Amino acid sequence: MTTTPASPATTRPRTGALAVGGAVLATALLWAVAQLLGVDLRVDPRNGQPPGVISLPFAAVLTLALSLLGWGTRALLDRLTRRAPVIWTVIAVLVLLVSFLPLFAVEATGGTKAILALMHLAVGAVLIPVFGRRTA
Repeated sequence: MTTTPASPATTRPRTGALAVGGAVLATALLWAVAQLLGVDLRVDPRNGQPPGVISLPFAAVLTLALSLLGWGTRALLDRLTRRAPVIWTVIAVLVLLVSFLPLFAVEATGGTKAILALMHLAVGAVLIPVFGRRTA
């Protein structure tokens, strides 16, 4: 029996879906670790807004939405340029770096900021190499 490799058209959706799912799972696992360690994921914006709690649904849905946006950006770049992997990787790394800025704009415990930073890094660690590949 001979098997033929999957075409890029069938591999891309599966790979993208697995990457998005992996990013959401990484966020959920870190949220669970925070709960196990007793880290209160509460942030207090310095602009007078009421304190907020980072709940699992909030973190998971935000990760899902932004991961899908990243996937869509990569798909759009694939249609516009041959340098999509490089351009996407540069954009993704810049977005990851900018995503840390809100951590400086809120009052939160060191543990909370550490878990939130790890969430950002985990999502980047899943999405950047997968969507940055030539055949994402």
